[in-house]
Amino acid sequence: MFSALPASSVMISDAMRWISPMWLCIWHAACPFQRFILSDFQRCKVEVAHLVWQSQGETPCACCLINCRNGSRTVTLYDTNLPDVTAADFEKVDLSQYKWIHWEGRNASEQVKMLQQVEKYNQSCPPSERVTTSVEVEKTRPELYQLFCYGDVVFVSKDVAKTFGFYSAPEAVKGLYRRLKPGATLICAWAEYGADAMGPDKLLVHSDAFSPETVVDTLGAGDTFNAAVILALSKGNTLPAALTYGCQVAGRKCGVHGYDGIV
Repeated sequence: MFSALPASSVMISDAMRWISPMWLCIWHAACPFQRFILSDFQRCKVEVAHLVWQSQGETPCACCLINCRNGSRTVTLYDTNLPDVTAADFEKVDLSQYKWIHWEGRNASEQVKMLQQVEKYNQSCPPSERVTTSVEVEKTRPELYQLFCYGDVVFVSKDVAKTFGFYSAPEAVKGLYRRLKPGATLICAWAEYGADAMGPDKLLVHSDAFSPETVVDTLGAGDTFNAAVILALSKGNTLPAALTYGCQVAGRKCGVHGYDGIV
């Protein structure tokens, strides 16, 4: 048997716990990667009950080199044949247990089907019980661009923005917002220049970056930003407050190794 690392993270309504319902592929027979990942999940109180266990594939492995002078990182990925999460896998999730579901763009055609499942579920619920969705369009793969028109909140990367001809976060947000569904929010972080966003009111919102005195480790800063923004919005904070909080937490992350103690 194999298990699998999450391609999408889900926030459960019970005490705002993060759970990873979908994906991680680790060889169960005495695999050190499996033991490390699952023990780290347990230490961080990450729920793993909804992982999809795969019967084929290997655990992807990345070698991350951190520059001790400026905190920049180089990642060398040993990718594998781990199957992606499918819409059929997602159908098994009890959506009534969730408040917010986030997708990192991967196998977009299947992820669109998952998002449509949530849309259908929300149509049968009163507003207070609906699931909020967010997606991240990070990689410059055209297949992923269909995700723009689905999430209630859409995160777009600097690299994708540049692919569309935008060279700042404000330009990207204003130029790409039309791709979103009505009423959605678009967010774009731009490293040391902070982040910009636009919500249903079409007003541009900005937060400066909060750079640490010394940049130690930038690995995962973007994911940290996304998670902090989602947490703030899910608690009812305004878009400007959530954007600022995301930049603050991402800045703290860049000043330390790893992720412990950043919130």
